[in-house]
Amino acid sequence: MKIDLTDTTASKINKGLVKARRAIGTPAVGMVLTLVVVTDEENAYDALKAANDASREHPSRTLVVIKRVSRSSRSRTESRLDAEVRVGTDAGSGETVVLRLYGEVSDHAQSVVLPLLLPDAPVVVWWSVDAPRDTANDPLGALSQRRVTDSYAAEKPVDELRSRAESYEPGDTDLAWARITPWRSMLAAALDQVSSEIVSAEVAGEESNPSVELLAMWLADRLHVHVRRAVSAGPGLTQVRLETTGGPITLHRSDGAMATLALPGQPDRAVALKRRETSELLAEELRRLDPDDTYASTLRFGVDRLGGIQSAAERAEAAADQPVPALPVRGVPEAAPASTSPSPSASASASASASAATSAPASASAAASASSDQGDADRPTPAKMPPVKKQEG
Repeated sequence: MKIDLTDTTASKINKGLVKARRAIGTPAVGMVLTLVVVTDEENAYDALKAANDASREHPSRTLVVIKRVSRSSRSRTESRLDAEVRVGTDAGSGETVVLRLYGEVSDHAQSVVLPLLLPDAPVVVWWSVDAPRDTANDPLGALSQRRVTDSYAAEKPVDELRSRAESYEPGDTDLAWARITPWRSMLAAALDQVSSEIVSAEVAGEESNPSVELLAMWLADRLHVHVRRAVSAGPGLTQVRLETTGGPITLHRSDGAMATLALPGQPDRAVALKRRETSELLAEELRRLDPDDTYASTLRFGVDRLGGIQSAAERAEAAADQPVPALPVRGVPEAAPASTSPSPSASASASASASAATSAPASASAAASASSDQGDADRPTPAKMPPVKKQEG
């Protein structure tokens, strides 16, 4: 059921909700939270659909705040509030109010939302696009216990992660973080099956994908190793490779649905790792309303402490341009003149040459090993990276 209210007030909207519930025969309110969705007209349909789908798991009152842009100077001075009340099948498992704010009232959205919040129920605010830099101090964010953003929707996702780290407050979260939950679970389960020490790691995925950065920061923060990033064609995250003393651990997904997990000494296995819809990500964030300490620790680790990004072609080109170090050649000491007996210094030189010749195979092996470790010339070495402090205990 839908009820359109033009040039209305919060009091009339509440009366419209009561009227609509009675009309469909459900006067009782059975919602568990209030979800405030802040979006624009371009993304309103997708955001509302995701919120309705998520409400089937978390019945809620959904308030969609759309700030309409006024084109003329006269219309900017005219304040108006239009609302659309939806209940029943049109609003998922809860009830929905679409609020369109015009003129000066758009600068005071919190005054419109506050009277419509469910009493004694938690409040979650989700910015589907154009999230404020400091969500905790935003007028709408100040009303909530949980604040959800999406770095993937930002114009510069990596810069967005830096901003989120600077302004983080308990209760902040990101849908880009929820996207890597299956990857983190799978990698944690894989590490439980091996006893080798982790040496380094590499995360590959689409360029400017914040989930790639977050997964790399999570690995670096939890494993205390340096993590490199690689660019792939996608979709999304494509591979995580952990170098261990017992062999590599690889989780590779090329089609966005099924992945292959490879462990040292074990046969490869196929695992489900499907890319999830926004509604599933939102439902996951609504399952817990307490601060996510793991996300906070990962975010504060910092994007700039990770290894440099290189594509596969760049890494191959860098390896081809890397000069091959000259291997020591087993030398033959020159014979001393027959007419002159060798001096003590000449004897010492000959002895040193013979010693070098004897150790040449070992030197060649070491040089070959060093050459293989330098396959990526531009990757920063641990000595060049900022130190990663290990936690005590």
